[in-house]
Amino acid sequence: MSALSRIVLATAVVLGASASVGLGLSLNRPAQAALPAVIDGQALPSLAPMIERVTPAVVNISSKTHTRVRDPLLDDPFFRRFFGVPNMPQERVEQSLGSGVIVDAAKGYVLTNNHVVQGADDISVTLSDGRALKAKLVGTDPDTDVAVIQIPADNLKAVALADSTRLRVGDFVVAVGNPFGLGQTVTSGIVSALGRTGLRGLGYQNFIQTDASINPGNSGGALVNLSGELVGINTAIFSPSGGNVGIGFAIPSTLAGDVMQQLVKTGTVKRGSLGIQTQNITPDIAQMLGVPAGKGAVVTRVQGDSAAEAAGLRPGDVILAINGKPVGNEQGLHNAEGLLPIGSDIALKLQRDGREITATAKLTGRETASVDGQNLDPRLGGAQFVDLGERQRQRGLRGALVGRVNEGSRAESNNLRNGDIVVAVNQIDIRNVDDLKILTKRQSRQLLLTVIRGQSAFSVLCE
Repeated sequence: MSALSRIVLATAVVLGASASVGLGLSLNRPAQAALPAVIDGQALPSLAPMIERVTPAVVNISSKTHTRVRDPLLDDPFFRRFFGVPNMPQERVEQSLGSGVIVDAAKGYVLTNNHVVQGADDISVTLSDGRALKAKLVGTDPDTDVAVIQIPADNLKAVALADSTRLRVGDFVVAVGNPFGLGQTVTSGIVSALGRTGLRGLGYQNFIQTDASINPGNSGGALVNLSGELVGINTAIFSPSGGNVGIGFAIPSTLAGDVMQQLVKTGTVKRGSLGIQTQNITPDIAQMLGVPAGKGAVVTRVQGDSAAEAAGLRPGDVILAINGKPVGNEQGLHNAEGLLPIGSDIALKLQRDGREITATAKLTGRETASVDGQNLDPRLGGAQFVDLGERQRQRGLRGALVGRVNEGSRAESNNLRNGDIVVAVNQIDIRNVDDLKILTKRQSRQLLLTVIRGQSAFSVLCE
């Protein structure tokens, strides 16, 4: 496999240069006969009736992110007066194109990917009938790359969610989206694999793999079965070139639906936890514990008053399977924790002191630190800060996530946006919300935040 191969989130990139599309037509080529409409009295099968029902529910999404660009020289009043520079911040506008699926016509809810709308302060939706609507962000979940936006509920068509747990490898599926910003496009294929994990840069993972053509711009679009029911939200491709090579990934509809319900209800997603710390089985650990290397995860710590403690787990236990599914490593265990509903009864297969045992644990809610910006500093009023999710931590990031920014608030006027990651305060690095609390309590006259938004890092001087 080429070293250039990578996972590409399927958001379209708008190119500055014009692109030409070869139609492959030849004036000298003889016209080919069309297929007959009927063979032996039977109409040829066609996906057209199903596509006609589904496509009105698939939308194109355009999001804009305005990033204030600061220059130390331009912050100097003497420099601005001397050179006649206007006293206003410069901005850089980043645009993202993607897709979405209307799943509730009565309320106007649209499922899409977090990376399509992350940090955006202007989200526009274009329907298949040409209507252009402004959308409101309901909530995002970076760990599963799911987001929910809302548009005016006026004569909308929705697609029904299927039970994606009933999918089988080999089932026919159809992808609908907006590749390369060309407009609504339909491709077909099969389910190539289920339960895909281990994709670098992505959080909790349980992907459907398909060979239906998925390209940049398909992100957030629909993957449907032949009944026209939603089985997945197209998210990423594996590609050496950035284009489709027949390996695409979609978030199962059952998972996306569960996340949507929490986002609509509370704006955030809560996940379960066994209350343990684990590590992978290295050859040395495998030899010491008498287990095969590379299989399972060894418990290194059990938190007090946790689900694991109630179930009798101990440090040194090797978790081999959850609910009958093998646990390959620490990441596999973490996926199972994060994707199962809070309150679920989990059957654990363990190895302890050379023998296999079983245990049952009830998954409890994981506490995530959060704080209202007004309680930190008036200049941060209207923003909510929470600890980073799994996806950001996997990328090696440390800091505090801006989980919400109220419209018209002081935080918004200071250029903070939903999805921003604050990584430093007054040039001192922070690891989490607790560090943010400590540094803002110092009540410095200057409040300078270092922020990561998308692929950009910049400073925000709060006033």
